[in-house]
Amino acid sequence: MTIEKSPLAPSEFASLKTIGGAQPRVSRAQYKQWDRCDLTFVELGEGTTVAGVTTRSQCPSPEVEWCRDALTHGKARALIVNAGNANAFTGNRGRAAVEAIATKVSGHLSCEQSEIFICSTGVIGEPLPIDKAEAGLEAAFSAPEARWEEAAHAIGTTDTFPKGASARAMIGDTAVQISGIVKGSGMIAPDMATMLGFVFTDGAIDAKFLQDLLNRATAKSFNCITVDSDTSTSDTVLVFATGKAGNAPLASFDDAGANAFAAALEQVCLDLAHLVVRDGEGASKFIEIAVEGAEDDESARRVGLSIANSPLVKTAIAGEDANWGRIVMAVGKAGEPADRDRLSIRFGATQVARNGVAVEDYDEAPVAAHLKGDAIEIGIDLGIGDGRATVWTCDLTHGYISINADYRS
Repeated sequence: MTIEKSPLAPSEFASLKTIGGAQPRVSRAQYKQWDRCDLTFVELGEGTTVAGVTTRSQCPSPEVEWCRDALTHGKARALIVNAGNANAFTGNRGRAAVEAIATKVSGHLSCEQSEIFICSTGVIGEPLPIDKAEAGLEAAFSAPEARWEEAAHAIGTTDTFPKGASARAMIGDTAVQISGIVKGSGMIAPDMATMLGFVFTDGAIDAKFLQDLLNRATAKSFNCITVDSDTSTSDTVLVFATGKAGNAPLASFDDAGANAFAAALEQVCLDLAHLVVRDGEGASKFIEIAVEGAEDDESARRVGLSIANSPLVKTAIAGEDANWGRIVMAVGKAGEPADRDRLSIRFGATQVARNGVAVEDYDEAPVAAHLKGDAIEIGIDLGIGDGRATVWTCDLTHGYISINADYRS
């Protein structure tokens, strides 16, 4: 299956900084019949702390369960990512594959198995072949250090371009770098994070505080995107802090530089989340939905996602049809507090409905022009409170059907 690069892709891969204490390598395990690297191994220096969020799917992969257990220890020495095979819904054979990988990598690094983090993505229902995983790991152990762009490409499945983002923060007099990569294109309606995302920093951050920071960043980024309303069995986002920058360790928001680091981490997560939407399967338009006037922020987010997940809204935008009645429908079905007679809607800068009725004699020409672009803005004011949230999605085209009808071939 040949997939054309998304028209919403950035012109080039972001310039990501090397992170001291994090060395990525890639190899070919050949989980699928493709001519590319599909196993990523990132060796992490001693003392690396880790935080993570995982899917709320009730059918998680054994890799997700492994990461959940490992996160309770807060320490990491390696990350392994397998692409092309999700190893989900595979019973004891799937668990055996994860244990075999952990055993091999922990032996190679002379560390505890709980310091090994494993993720897999791809086809559900096919056990990960242990022989291919072990051969791929052997190749990765001796491979030259890879660029972040190579690692970002190796973790992808139906992704049409590699995705990365970076930021910098000052902690006292020390400059701390953050670099992240992500994969995701379809099966995106995160209930925690996106499909697979990995962020690395050379900052020294206490594991519990790092978890708090990631939870906050996730709530404003990965949990505010959707492509198709489907949550994966394998969704995982991990943040690794190697401490090699030499800053005074952060343990709470009372520490100098904590707010700056939190803002930088949030920006990296938001940039990565946006890239996932820009690579939505078959996408031709990037859509921002800003909701205000809700009962509270969480209610605003739910209303926004109701609009973003609506096939009727998404296909209307694909067809460049300013059918704001579909937005009224999506607000109404969200199950959140709303008042029909206070609802207002805009496309771009043009108000099309106010206080429950269409704006009299509004000019549809600027709306039509706005919808012909590839960056669409929709504004909703519920008029009942101070809650607000912004979510992001893409349009729904026939390309989504074509990609997923042929996914396993």
